[in-house]
Amino acid sequence: MNLDHTWEERDVGKLIGSNLRQFRVSKGISIEALAKQIGVSKLTLIKIEHGEANPTLSVIWKIANGLQIPITALLSIESDVSISRKKDGLKLISSNDVFVVEPMFRSHGLMELYRGYLQPHGEYVSEPHQPGVMEFVTVMSGQLTVEVDGETYHLDEYDSIRFKGDRPHRYTNPSSSLTILHFVISYNNPL
Repeated sequence: MNLDHTWEERDVGKLIGSNLRQFRVSKGISIEALAKQIGVSKLTLIKIEHGEANPTLSVIWKIANGLQIPITALLSIESDVSISRKKDGLKLISSNDVFVVEPMFRSHGLMELYRGYLQPHGEYVSEPHQPGVMEFVTVMSGQLTVEVDGETYHLDEYDSIRFKGDRPHRYTNPSSSLTILHFVISYNNPL
């Protein structure tokens, strides 16, 4: 499957649900155990597995972290040659609609690439990712403030930051313009 495909919300929900079930079963984890481990209700996980719900970005991260897989493994975006076009990509939206990320390509177990869009004066708080995850963020347009471990870092256009993503972190757009980001998520433990 390549990224020259327009994703419908129902397709995304079904894809995530099918992959969630496959990974959960292959790892021998019951739906009850996963729900308890990640702090998401059993009913929500059942609905996701059945393709009846489209999880928020936060829930997708919780599932991926709980299963110790890259988030794009839940999305199964894969091809020998892929083009990631902004207008056709899969969009994962934060629960408050201020942060959107687009997985650019399927992970090969070591890293993931994303485009990100943070609304003017928007803020997104990310829960810690699985141990060993490193984040690399470049501001392609606009400004960004990143808070990691209580320290705040301000980035302007084309500035980049690297930090351990297994800690709570916060992204804030301090400006009145859209901030466009490029993310690389690096995993210590490949699939």
